[in-house]
Amino acid sequence: MTRRNMVFAALSLLFSGFVLHGMAGASIFPKEKTPDEQRTEIRKTRDQTLKDLYRVQPEAERHIRKAAGYAVFSNFGVKVLVAGGGSGTGLAFDNKTKKETFMRMAEVQAGLGFGVKKFRLVWVFENKADLERFISSGWELGAQTTASAKVAGQGANVLTGAVSVTPGVWLYQLTDDGLALELTAKGTRYYKDADLN
Repeated sequence: MTRRNMVFAALSLLFSGFVLHGMAGASIFPKEKTPDEQRTEIRKTRDQTLKDLYRVQPEAERHIRKAAGYAVFSNFGVKVLVAGGGSGTGLAFDNKTKKETFMRMAEVQAGLGFGVKKFRLVWVFENKADLERFISSGWELGAQTTASAKVAGQGANVLTGAVSVTPGVWLYQLTDDGLALELTAKGTRYYKDADLN
């Protein structure tokens, strides 16, 4: 094994450990932030994300208001060599009861490359049962789900700018460049934040 390959392997192992640590529940907030400060920051991110979404896709506002509820997540991801991952925070909201549930997301990706990726996701749940299932049981968005989402998002019932994850569950993805028309979040797990609820 050449020295270059050894360095690449060592960096990959190191980063993989970082990703696994992040998935185990490491907070993306600095230690000095209180739970109340974290909640405030998540709400601000939610409000800004919805504002940005409505600006680039005005139809989304009516879609979200008519739904049983929604969830907004902000992700920060890094990819080094063959490993990648990210973590994020979010907020699920029941439109009828106005109840907030603070949540987290953890992501792991495989594949060669370097880069830093930031994106925001807006989940829309047309049915209360799907919203409650998302909040109580979480969600695993794997590679197969991603592929089916691209296919399901085509057809007569497609909402512009959104992909259909399952019937009645839609997902908008915002990047720094605007609204992404293809879902790129892979290997992502969503779950309740035990520290903020």
